[in-house]
Amino acid sequence: MAGKAVMVRPGCDVMRSLLPLFTLCLTAFLALSLIAGCGEARGPGVSDTEARAQEIVESIAAGDYAAAVEEFDDTLRQALPPDQLAQAWDSLVENAGPFQEITATRASTSTGGTRVVFVTCRFEQSSTDVKIVFDGGGKVTGLSFAPTQGASEYEPPSYVDLDSFTEQEVTVGDEEWALPGTLTVPRGEGPFPALVLVHGSGPNNRDESLGPIAPFKDLAWGLGSWGIAVLRYDKRTLVYQDQIAALGGDITVWEETVDDAVAAVELLLQTEGIDPRNVFVLGHSLGGMLIPRIAAASPQARGFVILAGAARPLEDLVLEQSTYIASLDGVITLEEQVMLDQLRTVVAKVKDTGLAPTTPAAELPFGVTGRYWLDLRDYDPAESAKSIDRPVLVLQGERDYQVTMADLQRWLDALSGMPNVTFETYPDLNHLFVPGTGKSTPAEYELPGHVPEEVVDDIAAFILGNLAKK
Repeated sequence: MAGKAVMVRPGCDVMRSLLPLFTLCLTAFLALSLIAGCGEARGPGVSDTEARAQEIVESIAAGDYAAAVEEFDDTLRQALPPDQLAQAWDSLVENAGPFQEITATRASTSTGGTRVVFVTCRFEQSSTDVKIVFDGGGKVTGLSFAPTQGASEYEPPSYVDLDSFTEQEVTVGDEEWALPGTLTVPRGEGPFPALVLVHGSGPNNRDESLGPIAPFKDLAWGLGSWGIAVLRYDKRTLVYQDQIAALGGDITVWEETVDDAVAAVELLLQTEGIDPRNVFVLGHSLGGMLIPRIAAASPQARGFVILAGAARPLEDLVLEQSTYIASLDGVITLEEQVMLDQLRTVVAKVKDTGLAPTTPAAELPFGVTGRYWLDLRDYDPAESAKSIDRPVLVLQGERDYQVTMADLQRWLDALSGMPNVTFETYPDLNHLFVPGTGKSTPAEYELPGHVPEEVVDDIAAFILGNLAKK
C-alpha cells in the first residue's frame, strides 16, 4: 500500500478510531481500519453467511453500492449511505491499487449470536480483510476494512525466552461486561510484580494486533522473560460490539477504557502468585492519555507507563492526522480538500459552546454523542498527571505521526522536574513502537515488526527499579 490512507467506521465498529492506532476517516468522519480491498471469486464449502458477505463485497467492488447498503440495518444505513460508501471505496482503490480478487473467507460466532465474516481480498498493492458483522436477523450491523490478520504465524522476537513463563486464560470484570484475557506468569516462585496493558482506540484484541504486528504480545512475552507477570485482555468495544452499537454512540472513555483497566488492576490484586504491592499499568495511545484517570481510580497500583499517550484534544488530532495522510504524496486533491473542510466543520462542533450531551453521534466525529466529547472537554492529561504521586515512565517514538512529539512536549512541560517521572524517546519508532526509516506512513503497519528489546528492557528496569519495599 502506498501513499495515503482513508478510512470509514460505521455501525457497531464506530469506536475503532477514537484516534491512535489507526488513521482517520475523511469521508464519513467515522472510523474504520487501514486501507483495504475486496473481491470476487467464491470458494467451495462456504456457509450461507459467508456467501452473503462475498456478495456484498462483490457489489461494492462492482460499484453497486445501493445493493450493498440494502443489506445494512437502519443504523448502519444511516451512517454509511451509498454515496459515502462510494467515496470511501474510491479512496481505497486510489491508495491500494486496482482490486484483484477475493482470496478467502472465514467466519466466527460472537456474543449474542452475532456472525462475523472476514472476506480476504487482494489489491494490486495490499491484502485486506473486509469484516462484515451480521446480527441474529441477518442484517449487516458493521462493515470495516483492515490489513489481513493471521497471514503468517506470530514469530516471537529474539529476546523472548519461551521457557521462562506460562500463560493462563482469565476474565476481567464480571457480569454485563466480562472480558476474556490472558495472564502471562513467570515460572518459579512468586509473588511476581505485574503489569496491566491498556489498549489504544478501537475494538482491539488483547495483543493489540494490527496486520502482522502484535505489540502487546511482544510486551507480555518480553516482560514475562524478565520475571514480570503481564495481563492483557480483549477490549470491551471488540467483545460487545452489538451492545455498544445499541447505545447509539452514547458512551464515554470511562465505559470504553477506564472502567475495564481498573477492573484488570483489581483482578491482579486478588490473583495468587501476584504481588499486590507491585501492580503497574501501561497505557498505549488513548490508554496512555487516560493514565491519570486510571491512576486516580486505582490507588493501589504501584506505578504507570505512558506509551505514546495523546496529550492534545482528540478532535485536533483527528484533523492533524487526516491532513498528514492526505499530504503524503505531496498533493492534496480537490476531493481531499473538500473532505478536510467538511472534517473541520465537524471538529468545530466538538468545540462549540452549544454542544450538548444529546448532540447526535451522526453530527460528531467517531460516531459518538456529545456526552463523549463533553466528558473530555476539560480534561488535560498532562496537567492531570501532576497529581499522580507514584512512579511514572513516559515513552515516545519520534517517528510517530499519530501521537507526535508535540504531545510529548506537553507531557514534558507539565511533568519535567517531578522526581517520580522519567522520560525516554526512540528516534526510529512509530506509533506501534516498531522501528522504521524515513517518514512514517500507514503502509508500514502492514509490514512485520516487533517492539525492540530496548523498549522492553526500559519498561522492565522501570518496574523492577520501583518495587515497593517489604
